[in-house]
Amino acid sequence: MEFELIAKTFMGLEPVLSQELTQLGANNVQIGRRMVSFTGDKEMMYRANFQLHTAIRILKPIKHFKARSAEDVYNEVRKIDWSQYITKGKTFVVDSVVYSDEFRNSKFVSYKVKDAIVDQFRETTGDRPNISISNPDIRLHIHIAEDKATLCLDSSGESLHRRGYRQDTVEAPLNEVLAAGMILMSGWKGDTDFIDPMCGSGTLIIEAALIAQNISPGVFRKEYAFEKWPDFDKDLFDEIYNDDSKEKEFNHHIYGYDIDMKAVNTAILNVKAAGLSNVITVQQQDFKNFTCPKEKSIMITNPPYGERISTPNLLGTYKMIGEKLKNEFAGNEAWVLSYREECFDQIGLKPSIKIPVFNGSLECEFRKYVMFSGKMKDFRSEGGIVKTDDEKREMAQKHRFKKNREFKQRLDEQEANEEGDIRSFHFHAFSSRSFQDDDRKRGDRRPKRFGDEERGGNDRRDRKFSGDRARNFSGSRDDKRGGGRFGKDGDRYGKKGDWAGKGRGGDKRFEGNKKFGNKNRFGNEDE
Repeated sequence: MEFELIAKTFMGLEPVLSQELTQLGANNVQIGRRMVSFTGDKEMMYRANFQLHTAIRILKPIKHFKARSAEDVYNEVRKIDWSQYITKGKTFVVDSVVYSDEFRNSKFVSYKVKDAIVDQFRETTGDRPNISISNPDIRLHIHIAEDKATLCLDSSGESLHRRGYRQDTVEAPLNEVLAAGMILMSGWKGDTDFIDPMCGSGTLIIEAALIAQNISPGVFRKEYAFEKWPDFDKDLFDEIYNDDSKEKEFNHHIYGYDIDMKAVNTAILNVKAAGLSNVITVQQQDFKNFTCPKEKSIMITNPPYGERISTPNLLGTYKMIGEKLKNEFAGNEAWVLSYREECFDQIGLKPSIKIPVFNGSLECEFRKYVMFSGKMKDFRSEGGIVKTDDEKREMAQKHRFKKNREFKQRLDEQEANEEGDIRSFHFHAFSSRSFQDDDRKRGDRRPKRFGDEERGGNDRRDRKFSGDRARNFSGSRDDKRGGGRFGKDGDRYGKKGDWAGKGRGGDKRFEGNKKFGNKNRFGNEDE
């Protein structure tokens, strides 16, 4: 049976997420604001969580309704048969995002939903389910835009950007979903070498290796929220998890460099945790010592902006980047993500395309540079292409960037990146659809996927996780938390939440906030 689903992402990544969903076989794919809606069955929901590179979380709407007052919210939520979703002894939590004159506090909305659910259980069973903020069995999400409310089950749980391979981090690490989105936007599919000369903790190079080999990013994760649902189909998910038939050989190589030895060691640690040492090389090197690669390559990099990472001579760094690209990278493509217009000016090269994307709360640009030797006239006469027809059409579009955009100013809380995703979005109607969950017997909870003797001979682990990956999954310092999860959970993206946000309903940050809550809330995990 098909049902509605919503994939959340960052502003600017909606087109690549839409393309990923289409390739995955999703139906009725439609782009919204920081989200893509689609339809599919249970297998599609599992695959979307497990295989998508650019989704932050996957939501399953269970009800749309008008919410003109707190009583409307309470009454509509009470109408749902919650015994389908929350079985005896299970805990739940309610996250909420609100854009409404009627509801000025998301925490209040969360309480109303919680009260309606608890009151229904008290009335029907004489008992009540418990709330768990940190590790609930069922996570619910309600989104209210003016008087339009959508209540969803969160099938992901922890944000999907938390792949599980990150064992350590450096200052201002690039979000994994954003990194994957940048690579997919570049069009690179593993057909050349890949270089990041300022690789930091290695996010771009690791995401590039996963994309090049078509490895599902979910292979490192410990668990998903849907594994605690009453209708969880363990056998179906095991089949998806162990299917590596779509993976492919990568016949080139990926290189990461950084001037900071701590960053280099961190990147090496993360690469080993992902079991990708055979295709990734990380070395200490200042970009000013970069020399022309022997093989055809693409360069994608995220230099410091001067916002979170201080650089003694920021403009000088960007001038050096431009000089190295001109002198040492002819015949190749370079993509640079940055924030300040004056930094791009120092590069001194004309970009083929400028793509607006958000890195946290900063509206950045992702620019492509086609490098060639000699004069452009000669390059074109020899068949060289500086700007494709698609890039020309894209650049010709108006309003691609905010009017009078100031690079030095942080976004106001009511700017585009904080707009409601579904305020005017039309969801697919299913007149014959029922939200009744399958009557399939749940069975035992799925064993941990890595380092678990109970699982026995996991073919995928035996085949794929030999070497670095197997050692790290079985011997990581975080084994006590489950074999598939690595690293620090405290990186800057994973705290506050957004449309499909984490813990938003019960967070003290939002007490007493105005209509849109805390102005610093975007720029985090579920942006």
